[in-house]
Amino acid sequence: MGIDRRCLRYQGRRELVALPKLHRGRRHALHPGGRPGDERARVSGLGAAALRHPGRPGRRRHAGVEAAGNGRPAGLPGSSRFRQSVDESEVSGYRGIVIRRPFLAGLLAFAASAFGPLSANASDSLWIGSREASARTAALISAIRASSDHGLDPAWYSIGEIEKAVAPGADPVAVEALLTAAFVTYASDVSTGRVRANRVDKEIDIQQRKVDKADLLKAAAEASDFAAWLATLPPKGDYPALQKALAKWRGKRATAVYTPMADGAALKPGMVDVRVPILRKRLAELDFAVPPAGAVADLYDEPLVAVVKAYQEIKGLTVDGVIGAKTVRSLNTTIDERIEQIVANLERRRWLPEDLGPRYVYVNTGDYSMIFVNEGKIAFRSQVIVGTPKDPTPEIQSVMRGFQTNPYWTVPQSIAGEEYLPILRRDPNALAGSGFKIFANWSTDEELDPNTIDWSSIHPKAFPYRIRQDSGASNALGYIFFPFANKYGIYMHDTASRWLFTEGSRNFSHGCIRLQNPLDFVDKVFNGKSGFSKERVQQVIAAGQQAHYTFPESITLYVTYRTVTANAEGMPTFRDDVYGRDRRVVKAMAKP
Repeated sequence: MGIDRRCLRYQGRRELVALPKLHRGRRHALHPGGRPGDERARVSGLGAAALRHPGRPGRRRHAGVEAAGNGRPAGLPGSSRFRQSVDESEVSGYRGIVIRRPFLAGLLAFAASAFGPLSANASDSLWIGSREASARTAALISAIRASSDHGLDPAWYSIGEIEKAVAPGADPVAVEALLTAAFVTYASDVSTGRVRANRVDKEIDIQQRKVDKADLLKAAAEASDFAAWLATLPPKGDYPALQKALAKWRGKRATAVYTPMADGAALKPGMVDVRVPILRKRLAELDFAVPPAGAVADLYDEPLVAVVKAYQEIKGLTVDGVIGAKTVRSLNTTIDERIEQIVANLERRRWLPEDLGPRYVYVNTGDYSMIFVNEGKIAFRSQVIVGTPKDPTPEIQSVMRGFQTNPYWTVPQSIAGEEYLPILRRDPNALAGSGFKIFANWSTDEELDPNTIDWSSIHPKAFPYRIRQDSGASNALGYIFFPFANKYGIYMHDTASRWLFTEGSRNFSHGCIRLQNPLDFVDKVFNGKSGFSKERVQQVIAAGQQAHYTFPESITLYVTYRTVTANAEGMPTFRDDVYGRDRRVVKAMAKP
């Protein structure tokens, strides 16, 4: 049975005072009556029209907080992410107050929808009027001030306006609205991510968690210790270690000296080079214990080579002691670039569920690794090969249900036109020795003689034939492949190019994930269940049989891209951002 699927994707206004920074971005729409920088900005908010249409989503950048479909307003107008059209009607708002400012009316009506109608008693307020409310406000302000510890920015939650608004004599309605907007936005950002992952990059398609605004407000009101409850919102795992790393690298930015290495020919052990003293200095700046130079200061001696190898291992580089282009580039990464990496990876961790499930496969394309977790314990580890920067492996979530032996490989049309057509033009028989066959089209099994085709007349973008590689030792998929649903047409599989696993950076595929020891993996998955025998599968493979096996239980698959992780000791490990996604994540986070 062939695998005819792709191995990669083919590619009326009211004046509102003291809330200006809640309305950044899309300024012409948000400030129809004044300049964006005015102290007294004119805004449109969420009024009675929105209450008549509770299920209609507003224009929002952060889709992680959705309408619950139960009559609650869909938008939260305390942020430029949550907006809807308004009218000028008076609205009976939160705490029974009649509001003639549509923005505040909508927000307070939203709060009322979460708690139910409340009396005009100030003690019913979530943020002001009582000792408990004041404690919540103080805890929220403290958390927002410290949001930079999570790679967030206090300004995103209008900390300046909040600190002014809570002063004596402030409008309680405005304070309630401002704090509610800030709280819901911060709580969502710190728990599930500031941005919707799928909007950052077309190569990201994950089921990001969603936060119900009403549930957040209800939990905040019911928390006996609001500050402690807020502290439970961020992820666990290596997240706290990344926070510590962020603080450390920010401290370095204030005090550290940066001495870049110069480019040049590869520096090999035993060579004498004027860059050696700079190499020593750079490694010391990065907190490595560098031995003193010997009699010849420019000699790349063995003690220094040992330090370089330790550096290369930590950074995921080829551990050979040679200072080549990749090692120089890694050494020259600036402090700001490292900070940016950590911020992006904190955000990326927030995208995933706190509990990944009892059984899952976790592939990190950032460090070329894969683990299989069963009942909370790591049952299997492996190295993987992933996509090139040109054909990156996407970030996805899916389910693995089984595997197949001795698969065919049907060459994707884009690869056939771009890579195989030039080969066939030079020699029509060039592919035959590797088990490739040419078929008339994608819907029939009519095999063609490659010598009867005028390959020079075919355009790479309109390749009409189907190229299929028979199963066997030279098959690009190896002996085993693991299908799983995804919109990119990628899968996990064995490989005939096993020597590539010796490389430090393993970006060699067209987007699929190549597994180093697939038989050992399935042996751990079955773990003696269903009469499974690794030896029997080996016999099936040796006989050239195509067989399908179903796992005893389905396995959740997470394909991630973490360029910064923390080891068991809590030390951060940095990898090159070969796909350039970290910067895109950080830029998306900064958007209003």
